[in-house]
Amino acid sequence: MMRALWTAATGMAAQTMNVDVISNNLANVNTAGFKRGRANFQDLMYQQVKTPGAEASAGGTQLPSGIQIGLGVQTSSVSHVFAVGSFQQTSNPLDLAIQGRGFFEVLTGNGELAYTRAGSFSVDAQGQLVTANGDVVQPAITIPSDALAINISNDGTISVDQPGAVSTVVGQIQTVDFSNPGGLKLLGSSMYQPTNASGAAISGTPDSNGFGAIGQGMLEMSNVNMVEEMVNLIAGQRAYEMNSKAIQAADEMLQTANNVRR
Repeated sequence: MMRALWTAATGMAAQTMNVDVISNNLANVNTAGFKRGRANFQDLMYQQVKTPGAEASAGGTQLPSGIQIGLGVQTSSVSHVFAVGSFQQTSNPLDLAIQGRGFFEVLTGNGELAYTRAGSFSVDAQGQLVTANGDVVQPAITIPSDALAINISNDGTISVDQPGAVSTVVGQIQTVDFSNPGGLKLLGSSMYQPTNASGAAISGTPDSNGFGAIGQGMLEMSNVNMVEEMVNLIAGQRAYEMNSKAIQAADEMLQTANNVRR
């Protein structure tokens, strides 16, 4: 009977993590570039009371199924779904969205490269294109202080209109992709870094060779589906309650056995 207690306890622990993941999704429903997480589970080892195919009698008969008792569940991974989120028009010329595959590359304050789908950019005191945290977009692009308008094409080419009806190309945004985006390390602030699981960054030009086009004046919002997450939350809560009921039932059975008198 103690086996049932521990098995149900693993179910409660797994559903706790499931709700943790769902809560993070819901908390970031309005976070630009956020990718929803999904908890994945797998069953634990089995106690082999009678192995399938084992000899059942001296006559050579075999057990067709045997007795294999599961010992619970565990969280195998939390994967992140990199489906493209919805786009929101902002009319801000420095708000950029990647319409398809790819990430923006930025240089963080500690000198490391990081990658993001959040394209809410600004210009710093030196005129460089930076993220909301001040990380410089790579390759570095400087916007002239006398720029009257900023135009960014689908392939990332940035041109500015200057006094005297002069149009000047100041640079081109490059995007990168990964063989397995799900293997990226999450840094927070909608930033990622590559790992051995994700593979190295593959640079490319937007709107070519499978890379997504750049959309100016818009942001890619979270790909969290509120209705789906609420359904998952209810299902996770009910699964937690059912496991707690299993613990209660096992406890009552133990209590009954304990009260047996000769």
